[in-house]
Amino acid sequence: MNFDPAIAAREAFARAVSSGTLGEDLESAQEAEDTFSAAAGKEATSAFHALLDIGARRPDAEAFQEFLIYSTWQQATDVTIPRYFQIGADLCDRYLERRTGGQAGPDPRQLAQVSEIRSSYRAGLGLEDEDDHDFDKDTFKGGD
Repeated sequence: MNFDPAIAAREAFARAVSSGTLGEDLESAQEAEDTFSAAAGKEATSAFHALLDIGARRPDAEAFQEFLIYSTWQQATDVTIPRYFQIGADLCDRYLERRTGGQAGPDPRQLAQVSEIRSSYRAGLGLEDEDDHDFDKDTFKGGD
């Protein structure tokens, strides 16, 4: 990836907080994010799932959805199981469908980053992206 998901998550969370789109979930989101960022193991995993629950209630909170996408990368790399890569890929797919489906478009940088991290999630699942189907054709074939 050409960006740091941890930095992108921090920036997206700050935008989510300042946007007012979290409503009554703001305080619980801040508490869960503090725990997720500072803890490890079961405590961090529990906070991560609390954040996902908030995201499910707030699908229109664009910056928070971006935060979840980037934070899921941290969770997937800390606890490397297919489930987290799938969650990340699903979050990306929903984000891209909503943000490119005729609604007001997101920041082009965010769109590019989400598309890029989507490819990484899919690669973690062993899936080929539609855009990567010609990889073998473009790869240099060396030999003796």
